[in-house]
Amino acid sequence: MFKQSTHRFLLIPALILFMIILAGALIWQHNSQQARFDRQIQLAALQYNVKPSLIKAVIWQESRFKPSALGSVGEVGLMQIRELTAQEWCSDNKIKDFHPSHLFNPQTNIYIGTWYLGKMLNRYNKTDNPLPYALSDYNAGRKAVLRWTSGSALTNSSHFLNNITYPSTRRYVESVTQRSLHYERKLQ
Repeated sequence: MFKQSTHRFLLIPALILFMIILAGALIWQHNSQQARFDRQIQLAALQYNVKPSLIKAVIWQESRFKPSALGSVGEVGLMQIRELTAQEWCSDNKIKDFHPSHLFNPQTNIYIGTWYLGKMLNRYNKTDNPLPYALSDYNAGRKAVLRWTSGSALTNSSHFLNNITYPSTRRYVESVTQRSLHYERKLQ
């Protein structure tokens, strides 16, 4: 009886130690997966004048850092880029030999997504805070944003946020904004 009790007594600390090691390994894996594209994110951020923390937050929201991610309506890769957006980027950057399969390349995908995000931020630069407008456009499209920008919501981001009728877009904007602040604090 005493031996069995001793074994149980020793098993509990061993189990706790195993759980701590496992948790540490999972956290390390999670952090290293999120950091593996930091160089491409930094380069794209410099190229298109977009905060690295915002780019990283969009990647997290769109694909959870999976370069092979596919969306339900043709979005591809880390930043869930559509072929039409890629074609616009190619035209803007005078790139002629682009193939849709290039969207699976993390660097290419990050550059196109950052270019597009920068374009959206510039589109709404006359507002008090372009971020909610840009993220809504990135997520739901220009037509939806135009429906939500009536009256004071044309320039007042708080009113704009109240006008968003798609719950998923509202959650998207909130989630990316919060995650961007999280990454910004980590980068400091």
